[in-house]
Amino acid sequence: MLLRTVEGTAYARRFLPPDRLILLGGGHISQALCAMAAMLDYSVAVVDDRPAFANAGRFPQASQVLCDAFPRAIEALAIRPTDYVCCLTRGHRWDAECLRQVLAGPMPFYLGMIGSKRRSAGLLDLLASEGFEPDRLAAVRAPIGLSIGALTPAEIAVSICAELVERRRSRAGAEEGVLLHQTNTDAEMLRQLAEGDGPRALLLVLETTGSTPVKSGAMMAMDGAGRSWGTIGGGCSEAAAMGRARRILGTGTSAVAEVDLSNDAAESEGMVCGGTMRVYIEDVAEE
Repeated sequence: MLLRTVEGTAYARRFLPPDRLILLGGGHISQALCAMAAMLDYSVAVVDDRPAFANAGRFPQASQVLCDAFPRAIEALAIRPTDYVCCLTRGHRWDAECLRQVLAGPMPFYLGMIGSKRRSAGLLDLLASEGFEPDRLAAVRAPIGLSIGALTPAEIAVSICAELVERRRSRAGAEEGVLLHQTNTDAEMLRQLAEGDGPRALLLVLETTGSTPVKSGAMMAMDGAGRSWGTIGGGCSEAAAMGRARRILGTGTSAVAEVDLSNDAAESEGMVCGGTMRVYIEDVAEE
């Protein structure tokens, strides 16, 4: 937790571990989905019972790859209520194995299954006849992904990622101006703030209004050479805040920059956003 008091208001910025995404099945869709989900700060675990499909070379972005029968692998993963689970096996026989195991334990935060509407409904009806609770079956997103007309494995992965993000953002929002929204962790940025050489500055978005490239809690670090880690949105808005940060580097002081993305200068640069950001800038003095 990062706490700062700025102009009489206390701001808290949380750092939460990446959400775990479990991909049950190591086919082509899972390959594309693993790469995309890793970019979205998910910690991805991949399961398949075939060695040719469950290996680190096929899934370099995964944090864990298990080659085992699906029920045993699911048991070993010990699904938590915060997890996201996607059933992407090679057929409904294996989907049924996966769902039986998942539905018998703690329900994950998200549970989706690939397949046509007809076949998905048939499988859920089968599980209902086996005694699985209607509320749990109703929570299964099937067919998986948002309806965007996806056809290729990569497009289907995009539709699933979109649904994952939609589900992630459905959580209760933070209180604006006190508990900041973004909670992702950029390990290299934090390392530079804590251990980097020479003067460094912390830039933290406190508040936003209107359309902005990031929300409160976005943060970055920069040094005296102008190198940066993390982002507060890029473009002219980030450059303006970095310019202000350069003026306080080495002074041991802090400041608040008001970045207006809706004024004439922003329009002349062709900026697509039209809101404002308040950015807290602090010189991180060396010990």
